[in-house]
Amino acid sequence: MPGRWRGGGSGSGADGAMRNRIASSKNIRLGKVQPQAPGHRTVFVNDRDANSLAKFKGNSVSTTKYDIITFLPKGLFEQFRRVANLYFLMISILSCTPVSPVSPITNVLPLSLVLLVSLIKEAWEDWKRFQNDLSINNTSIDVFQDQQWVSVPWKKLQAGDIVRVKQDEFFPADLLFLASTNPDGVCYIETANLDGETNLKIRKALEKTWDYVTPDKVSGFTGEVQCEQPNNSLYTFAGNLISQKQTLPLGPNQLLLRGCSLRNTQYVVGAVIFTGHETKVMMNSMKIPSKRSSLEKKLDKLILTLFTVLFCMCLLGAIGSGIFINKKYFYLRFESSSDAQSNPDNRFVVAALTMFTLITLYSPIIPISLYVSVEMVKFIQSTKFINNDLHMYHAESNTPAQARTSNLNEELGQVEYIFSDKTGTLTRNLMEFFKCSIGGETYGNGVTEIEMGTAQRSGMRVEVQKSSNEAREKGFNFDDARLMRGAWRNEPNADSCKEFFRCLAICHTVLPEGEETPEKIRYQAASPDEAALVAAAKNFGFFFYKRTPTLIYVRESHVEKMGQIQDIPYEILNVLEFNSTRKRQSVVCRYPDGRLVLYCKGADNVIYERLRDGESDLKKKTREHLEHFGAAGLRTLCLAYRDLNPDVYESWNEKFIQAKSSLREREKKLDEVSELIEKDLVLIGCTAIEDKLQEGVPACIETLSRAGIKIWVLTGDKLETAINIAYACNLINNNMKQFVISSETDEIREVEDRGDQVELARFMKDTVKNELRRCYEEAQEHLRLPSGPKLALVIDGKVLMYALDPSLRVMLLNLSLNCSAVVCCRVSPLQKAQVTSLVRKGAQRITLSIGDGANDVSMIQAAHVGVGISGQEGMQAVMSSDFAIAQFRFLTDLLLVHGRWSYLRICKVVTYFFYKNLMFTLTQFWFTFRTGFSGQRFYDDWFQSLYNVIFTALPVIILGLFEKDVSASLSKKYPELYREGIRNTFFKWRVVATWAFFAVYQSLVLYSFVTASSTKGINSSGKMFGVWDVSTMACTCVVITVNLRLLMMCNTITRWHHISVGGSILLWFIFVFIYSGIHLNKQQEGIYFVIFVLMSTLYFYLALLLLPVAALFVDFLYQGAQRWFWPYDYQIIQEIHKHEIDDSRIGLLEMSNELSPAEARRYAIMQLPGQKSKHTGFAFDSPGYESFFASQAGVLAPQKAWDVARRASMMRTRPKAPKKS
Repeated sequence: MPGRWRGGGSGSGADGAMRNRIASSKNIRLGKVQPQAPGHRTVFVNDRDANSLAKFKGNSVSTTKYDIITFLPKGLFEQFRRVANLYFLMISILSCTPVSPVSPITNVLPLSLVLLVSLIKEAWEDWKRFQNDLSINNTSIDVFQDQQWVSVPWKKLQAGDIVRVKQDEFFPADLLFLASTNPDGVCYIETANLDGETNLKIRKALEKTWDYVTPDKVSGFTGEVQCEQPNNSLYTFAGNLISQKQTLPLGPNQLLLRGCSLRNTQYVVGAVIFTGHETKVMMNSMKIPSKRSSLEKKLDKLILTLFTVLFCMCLLGAIGSGIFINKKYFYLRFESSSDAQSNPDNRFVVAALTMFTLITLYSPIIPISLYVSVEMVKFIQSTKFINNDLHMYHAESNTPAQARTSNLNEELGQVEYIFSDKTGTLTRNLMEFFKCSIGGETYGNGVTEIEMGTAQRSGMRVEVQKSSNEAREKGFNFDDARLMRGAWRNEPNADSCKEFFRCLAICHTVLPEGEETPEKIRYQAASPDEAALVAAAKNFGFFFYKRTPTLIYVRESHVEKMGQIQDIPYEILNVLEFNSTRKRQSVVCRYPDGRLVLYCKGADNVIYERLRDGESDLKKKTREHLEHFGAAGLRTLCLAYRDLNPDVYESWNEKFIQAKSSLREREKKLDEVSELIEKDLVLIGCTAIEDKLQEGVPACIETLSRAGIKIWVLTGDKLETAINIAYACNLINNNMKQFVISSETDEIREVEDRGDQVELARFMKDTVKNELRRCYEEAQEHLRLPSGPKLALVIDGKVLMYALDPSLRVMLLNLSLNCSAVVCCRVSPLQKAQVTSLVRKGAQRITLSIGDGANDVSMIQAAHVGVGISGQEGMQAVMSSDFAIAQFRFLTDLLLVHGRWSYLRICKVVTYFFYKNLMFTLTQFWFTFRTGFSGQRFYDDWFQSLYNVIFTALPVIILGLFEKDVSASLSKKYPELYREGIRNTFFKWRVVATWAFFAVYQSLVLYSFVTASSTKGINSSGKMFGVWDVSTMACTCVVITVNLRLLMMCNTITRWHHISVGGSILLWFIFVFIYSGIHLNKQQEGIYFVIFVLMSTLYFYLALLLLPVAALFVDFLYQGAQRWFWPYDYQIIQEIHKHEIDDSRIGLLEMSNELSPAEARRYAIMQLPGQKSKHTGFAFDSPGYESFFASQAGVLAPQKAWDVARRASMMRTRPKAPKKS
């Protein structure tokens, strides 16, 4: 009945309960991880009348920041949140008061221009977002209305509607998956817009709803969905479908998220659960963690210093004014003036008003154009130089480097610590099944890269035998005739082999694609490891070729007898999924003969804890094999099984279904239930998968180490594997003193065996504390030696858990900072972030994290600079990073070339701005002493306004773009040059003080010479020079001097330097000619014809030639002496290679659109902009488009909702991308 809630209880009671639930849901704050609101959401499927009372949000999405009414007030508020803009607003207001000696236009015009450009940019970006919103909201979708499918726009969808989504279309809201055209209610979706992964995911409809495909069936379907409140967890969902008095549990497999697209399925039918801003993807709209470079923070201190200098100058002038004003200067007629600032009887008021006068007069000391210029330089550096560098272009994957933010460029030149993932970062993440151990027997004849490296270090020679079978498929590099082509049947442990292969073929979540033949089938796997294991099973004769929601089909060869092939369906009863906490995956299956088996695979320590008693010989042998495989650098997994009694299984399954139906803490309850059955396992054996090192990794690490960068490897692999990888990539060598702190000791194992967790925790903490103290004391002894060895620390995750305790972390930090290399193994994603934060905050050093997977995101965001590698694990790391590269070896160019150059350039830009503005303001300051501290202006208003904007603007930008101390090849040849950035050599207070000294000196020279020489100067008509003649002469000399000084600080001078410097000086003369030739208002009539009068005298030309030379001469001598007696490292390299021609220009990528769909998709994701500075930029600053990253529990993921909308609307447009050159 319309207007009443269905489902138990009276109408009023249900109505009140529902209203309470709705009210509670309003407390959820979108975009932040918040506790769920109490209660749950109830959606009535196919019943709009019932849902209308709940007042669910509509499906229309708005991602704009402004509307017509709020644009101006909100836009201006955003601009004036910046302290510098607020300062210039204050100066502009002061310039409009009677105390101001300058025209309001002097300060109002530059500020207005900056605000205008910023607001136009904001409006343009918001307009684009508005257009994207329109496009998305008006996309058509089929909705079931009036017994038929009707096409309506997305924005008209409501919760409870039943929709039909066709192949390659995007899901318009979060849908409950009801039915599919595929058999058994299966559909395939692509989640690239959420997490960057292009491999297809499978979703399964409830068996009860499989046949709701046609309008006839859909029209008769009604139900009630009770589910969790809207939240931003992309990978979890808990709910129940109540239909025909049956309660069916719902999980993530039945949820189709907005932003995903349908693949390999004609169409699906679903019910809308969450709409618009309550969809999971829109609730993942989070603010980016603001990252500002350390140089930018020091710039803040410099600005504060300038504020202090400005205040002191004004205070000195104000005191001087109060002292100077006196009735004895009768000729100044103070007594006849009505101006409070000229009243000798109230000196305090005079001083106070003069203070405000001087603040407006000296305001150019803080340049309004500094932030705009710096942001422009950084933006061009990142978009034109870093993004288009051919040395960082990976031809195989057609992937260029990508600067996803421009405000951290200079930070790349100061990195001291690199935290790196191993798999996919140092290695290729192209997994190959290499060796295995079955029933205590090891199989596989190959030799890994790590073993060859180990042999070479020992002086041994290893001959690699070529495989008997040259044609190997991807993921399978196994060679041992004892297991191939059915030969395993002759092994003494044939039964174990059979269980081993079946475990590989059944225990997984892989999806088969293509023809059901071994040669043409393709596997879609969540990870390369899984694909390699299933490929291995196929090669051993257990060919997995088909999957339904309840069955796995395996074509088994040579099982009963040689040559016999049979197709066997295994019924999948339960899947206990892998996660980072469980570190294992289990499948309960039923054989055709009724046998119930649980197959389990996982990390060795997790499996060993759950093995049944006995078989100690097998466990010992397998553990030895695991250690041997780990020493060879292989990734290992243990395989086990358990035969289940039907009664035991049925009892457990009831608990499992109950946990799966729970709306609260479902994951926790499922883990607890899984523990009940994953015990008393029988060990089958273990697998060993090789992940080869990326090209150029050892050379890159050696180069970075020479640059003074310390590299830490944080990996989830075993201790032996991590150590050997560290050896293979030159991170650790035999000459280093190694400290190994491991939890795998006999004493700790003995305490573990007792099973007392409290005692274990206490023992572990004491042991870790003692080990840290011992290692630290030993490290100090080695460091005291004049030529002591370098130190390396190896520590595992269990130890790290206790070492990161507040009482021990300082000891861990002190030990780690003394080591050249640190390897942390068996660490969780959270521990990776904790270690990174420990060094960042505890040691106050610049850190960089690099990784390629979702488990690296927290580490990437915890560091000063995050670098993502576009590898085999999707694009999650890239989408949350600051910079993206395709290979680890490209770090050499990113840091040693672009990072060092960016640091040098930004330092010079900032110090030069400081110098030129201080010099200009000081000439005005010296003039104040000649005017009785009255606040009389020295320069014309327009001279002051345009000094930063036109007469000195372009050369400093050219400096920031093209300054280069040594070439790219020399930067990599002499990586020690990078240490100058680590030491912050070019932006120390000593450097700033030197620039300040020369600004003071040169301003005194120019002011004194101009004023002194003009006292006896006369023009062609015999008149003395007036104040405007002198100030125009002084301004001319200042403009020429500061532009020439810029050339003196350049290591590289190009035609652009000549054009910009010459052009700026020329612009000054063109302006002053035009300005002097116009008769202006009474206040500025003194400037009329001044330049023409000056140029008619010999004095002008002599001053023009001699004064800049005199001002710069001492600077020239200082630079020569510094280069001769106290040279920087780069100056020594310049002298060594001064006769060599620098022909190492950075090649730029050509742009083309010849891309495959997969390449286009990958490049489109790479192109998604990252954050922009929230501090600098003015016209070039606004919150950027952020990517969607599917955040895991506890991982902060920077996302903005409009990214998915934008990409969804642009999916059909193929972006331009780099072409292989």
